Amino acid sequence: MSAAITEKVNTASSGFRLGDLLVKYGFLVIIVCFFVFFSANANAFLSAGNLVNILEGNAILLILALGMTLVVASGGIDLSVGVALDFGAAFAMVALKEYGVSWQVAILVAVVGGTLIGLLNAVLIVHLKVSPFLATLGTFFIGSSIERIYTDGGGPISFRRVAVEYRNLAVGNIGGIPTEIIIAFTVFVLYYLFLERSIFGKRIHAIGLQKSAALVSGINVNRYLFYTFLVASGTCAIGGVILSANLRQFTPLAGYSYLLDSIGAVFIGASMHPRMRPNVPGTLIGVLFLGMVANGLNLMGLDFNLKAALSGIILVCALAISVLQQKLRKKS
Repeated sequence: MSAAITEKVNTASSGFRLGDLLVKYGFLVIIVCFFVFFSANANAFLSAGNLVNILEGNAILLILALGMTLVVASGGIDLSVGVALDFGAAFAMVALKEYGVSWQVAILVAVVGGTLIGLLNAVLIVHLKVSPFLATLGTFFIGSSIERIYTDGGGPISFRRVAVEYRNLAVGNIGGIPTEIIIAFTVFVLYYLFLERSIFGKRIHAIGLQKSAALVSGINVNRYLFYTFLVASGTCAIGGVILSANLRQFTPLAGYSYLLDSIGAVFIGASMHPRMRPNVPGTLIGVLFLGMVANGLNLMGLDFNLKAALSGIILVCALAISVLQQKLRKKS
């Protein structure tokens, strides 16, 4: 009798450990499964060149997703990250083409341009008390309209004679490592130190977890939220610099294509956090997952429309799994 009871207890304990592992690492298992699937079915997927292409091709997405991570960690959302990217690219191209500034000054001008989007968001949210969703949605429409008006309906602003140094921000390399990857990795490290290891980051997380408690504890919530939107938009402008350096032009509304993927990457990353919190390492994994899926489907030679549909289905399923993980964690 005693032996039977012991066996049941051990079985239950093993089941609990297995369930606990699935809750904690279920999404990592999915990532590994996709990696194995594409390795077996997509030619050249595992080649060093293709893996570098995945990293390089998603450098801009990582930069935007990190900005989104900061905002979501504070309890908000930013639907204008693409506009901040566009403004960064536009300000840089105009500064280079119309005013003949140096490439270093063009980068600073780009960051200022992107930060203007964050400033508008901050004023609407912090001072006028508009919800982040509505405020950033409004900023998206305003910014998009400005882009179309300035370019007479959406024509690109091209400047083929950009300085070699500026061009190399997108197509150059340092020690054989593409510059895009180095810039994105630098932003990643800075965000990790800023959001996960600094007092500022801890207070941002506190505001996101419970704003009222943060206020009671003496945190100046409005000031931190104000800076959050400024930093996030300025970060997105760096992505605009890389995009404009690559294309040697500014294309209106180009940043919109990064919006949904940046949101998806943040929430995929949050699903792997013990408390379901947005976090910098998780966002990196989310970006790499989305990049791997897009690259693998492309190498398999699928029709463009089918590939887009499958990418959307996979993203929705990934987010659904993250919600399921959250519920399982609450029960366990």
